[in-house]
Amino acid sequence: MTVPGRRSSTFSRLLRHGFTDPSGAERLLGLPELAALRGDSVLLDALGATADPDLALRGLVRLVEAQPETERQTFTTTLLSAKPFRDRLLGVLGASEALGDHLARHPRDWETLVTYEAVDLHPGVTEFERGLAEATDAVALRVAYRRCLLGIAARDVCGTTDVAQTAAELADLATATLRAALAIARAAEPDDAARCRLAVIAMGKCGGHELNYVSDVDVIFVGEPVEGADEAKALQAATRLASHLMRICSETTVEGTIWPVDANLRPEGRNGPLVRTLSSHLAYYQRWAKTWEFQALLKARPVAGDAELGGAYVDAVSPMVWQAAERENFVTDVQAMRRRVVDNIPAAQVDRELKLGPGGLRDVEFAVQLLQLVHGRSDATLHSGSTLGALAALAAGGYVGRADAAQLDEAYRFLRAMEHRIQLYRLRRTHLVPEGEEDLRRLGRSLGLRTDPVAALNKEWKRHASVVRRLHEKLFYRPLLDAVAQLAPGEIRLSPKAAGQRLEALGYADPAAALRHLEALASGVSRKAAIQRHLLPVLLGWFADSADPDAGLLGFRRVSDALGKTPWYLRLLRDEGAAAENLARVLSAGRLAPDLLLRAPEAVAILGDPEGLKPRGRDHLEQEVLAAVNRADDAEQAVAAARGVRRRELFRTAAADLIDSYGTEDSPRTSDPGALVDRVGEAVTDLNAATLAGALRAAVRAEWGDELPTRFAVIGMGRFGGHELGYGSDADVLFVHEPREGVDEQEAAKAANRVVTEMRRLLQLPTTDPPLLIDADLRPEGRSGPMVRTLASYEAYYRRWSLVWESQALLRAAPMAGDDDLGRRFIELIDPLRYPAEGLGEEAVREIRRLKARMESERLPRGADPTLHAKLGRGGLSDVEWTVQLLQMRHGWAEPGLRTTRTRAALFAAHAAGLIPTEEAQTLDEAWVLATRVRNAVMLVRGRPGDTFPSEPRELAAVGRYLGYAPGHVGELVDDYRRITRRARAVVDELFYGA
Repeated sequence: MTVPGRRSSTFSRLLRHGFTDPSGAERLLGLPELAALRGDSVLLDALGATADPDLALRGLVRLVEAQPETERQTFTTTLLSAKPFRDRLLGVLGASEALGDHLARHPRDWETLVTYEAVDLHPGVTEFERGLAEATDAVALRVAYRRCLLGIAARDVCGTTDVAQTAAELADLATATLRAALAIARAAEPDDAARCRLAVIAMGKCGGHELNYVSDVDVIFVGEPVEGADEAKALQAATRLASHLMRICSETTVEGTIWPVDANLRPEGRNGPLVRTLSSHLAYYQRWAKTWEFQALLKARPVAGDAELGGAYVDAVSPMVWQAAERENFVTDVQAMRRRVVDNIPAAQVDRELKLGPGGLRDVEFAVQLLQLVHGRSDATLHSGSTLGALAALAAGGYVGRADAAQLDEAYRFLRAMEHRIQLYRLRRTHLVPEGEEDLRRLGRSLGLRTDPVAALNKEWKRHASVVRRLHEKLFYRPLLDAVAQLAPGEIRLSPKAAGQRLEALGYADPAAALRHLEALASGVSRKAAIQRHLLPVLLGWFADSADPDAGLLGFRRVSDALGKTPWYLRLLRDEGAAAENLARVLSAGRLAPDLLLRAPEAVAILGDPEGLKPRGRDHLEQEVLAAVNRADDAEQAVAAARGVRRRELFRTAAADLIDSYGTEDSPRTSDPGALVDRVGEAVTDLNAATLAGALRAAVRAEWGDELPTRFAVIGMGRFGGHELGYGSDADVLFVHEPREGVDEQEAAKAANRVVTEMRRLLQLPTTDPPLLIDADLRPEGRSGPMVRTLASYEAYYRRWSLVWESQALLRAAPMAGDDDLGRRFIELIDPLRYPAEGLGEEAVREIRRLKARMESERLPRGADPTLHAKLGRGGLSDVEWTVQLLQMRHGWAEPGLRTTRTRAALFAAHAAGLIPTEEAQTLDEAWVLATRVRNAVMLVRGRPGDTFPSEPRELAAVGRYLGYAPGHVGELVDDYRRITRRARAVVDELFYGA
């Protein structure tokens, strides 16, 4: 008798045995149907040993209730007396609700779990065929399939088979099922069967003998006519048979479905014929197949139908698989495949993805398959369809480090076991780790984690995923280092030929040079070499992910040679997570940033500081430059210091631009290209302005001390004044001065001219730092006019002689250096010219249009493609800027927002004022941003300015990567550029020319 308010002893025992609903379990155990089982402690122990005791008990009750009265005692007696049977049955019921449902519908199927002969412990295709033999229709086949699945699941959950053996059994059951389905289809259509030979080739996990509980079964169908039959009619017959086979397996019946049969790996995918002849397959693979298709063929295995035809197919395609690494586009294809595609995974699911998420199963499978393709052409021991078998062969051959292979093997087995148990529960195809506490508890217990199963499961899962993330890249590169470092005697290593093949496959154009760099960096027993061996496997992967891996590795060696003896360099790369990846991106993205870095390698420290990549403002830069100038002994030394600051800041700006454009593992690429353009333009403008301020101070100090006899200001023009400078832009300027009180005008003019001459000389002195070219051709009278004028002279010229193009040029005038008050008064002087009261007259508008039309016909370089010239081409910078500037001159007097030197700001203001519709404004902005980024990209990649896309393929690929195009998609870049600028030109024709 239970005392009121106290739990029964049964309740407490159930709690101890792992039941989460002991009250419900107690009620179920009290049912009359379980009277014969109720008092048996052995049963309670067995239930407590399952993944989910509550689920196992509910399944057991349903199974007992489903037994005919005459059979129930036999069942309960067997359950209590036969421990192996009890463990198998309850293990399945506690792990799989779906198989519990099957047993409730087919209550006699428990008998398949009673006796295990030796052959039952590891059944193969023959045993499964025997189990399916009596199925003559789709429904009976499903029932027989589930019956066979019961045995596989029982061996799995009881630990009789490991995860690899379970996957192989599932593949063998799939083979037997395909054969049975084909037999049913043949029996239904005997005329078709008599007309053709049909072979079913298993692909994917089924072909690799590593199938999941619930997975698409990938197949390819090969058909041939029987002797004397018409080929076209035979292929039609084979197609009907193949389609019927697929329906038998895939369609949902009263007994559910088996699994989808997926034939989309066939030539041309779902657009190609379902069945082809062998010669048609071969013709496609020889001419059209892509690298991923040969990767898929690694696992091809004949499983059903005409065995001779299936064998001939595999024999014929196998040599092509192992020659895939010699194909022209192999490297590009590999780069594209290596870039993980997780974009299609909803953001909320990425962290729960066992297959495609970071550190998931796909990482291991892809890495192993790629290494097989690279090295399998010369080593037949690697010709395995199984991931774990191939991994073992790679380790045995020295292609993968043994320790790495062992860790990867363990992680892969754990992740596959998780996947198996998740799918087994409801026999549904999923790769998502569940979120519910109850589901996670069942999953953890099913994997043997009984103490706090949810926390233990999450810990183990994250540990193994971390191992995969860490090793799947190093798998490619660590053996390369072992091959050159030669530290551990007796270890099997890659031969120089194999190392070269691997580097070629990963995009290195000169593998011999790459191996020399690796040897120089990683050989020896020094601490420096040891750290390099730790860093290089990851760095090499980042280099290989770029358009020019060779340049990245060479740059890294040069930086390491320059900084290798400093105590902080390698420590920075090793300990600051972002620094190493940032450096790899910068070194392999083009010439400009590495050139800037190698002139002062200590700037690499910028890459490890979270704040280091943010641009410094003009006030900060000017203060630093002027302080350096004041410390210098002479003008040359002063400007050298200023140019050194400029070089460092150019590197900072370029590095930030590249890193944000490429993205890193921890932060995706910036999605707003306009923000990148604005940041680069502002940063380069600020650092050039600070450099000019330093050069001005140096020139004045050298001859006049602290004060020049005349006030002096530098006015930025063009992109400089617009804060839109690119990496290769000149600084367009005007120079203005005003004599100080009591100073003779001629003396002041001479002083001002000497300052200008000295500034230009100092800024172009030959040094290792990039020069800053000053262009004053926008001054009154152009090259024929004086280099510098007084404010009064500017006023007189503009009042009497100013042309409309000069007013247009003044739209972008802004003070950049020198006397602030003089600069402000110059702007006040020119405002009425650039924003004329009541706007431009019609004659001035016609003149601007004439000038633009003449420029289009005369200034475009001979032979240049007008659809691809970023500055002067159709829909390029000039088109957009002249359109915006015409609006500024016509409406700036009335719309304050238009009174800006910045193109994008003026464009947005014009839209806000209702002068440009939304779609047209967006079109112009998109084209201007893209054209600006193309110019920046060309400078970053080639190290010299240019307005057109590079013709050299590797440089063009690097421009594409900077602009966000994956390897192999450069054609899309050019097409997109033409499309975007064509649309912009249509807007220009309407708004500028009034077409």
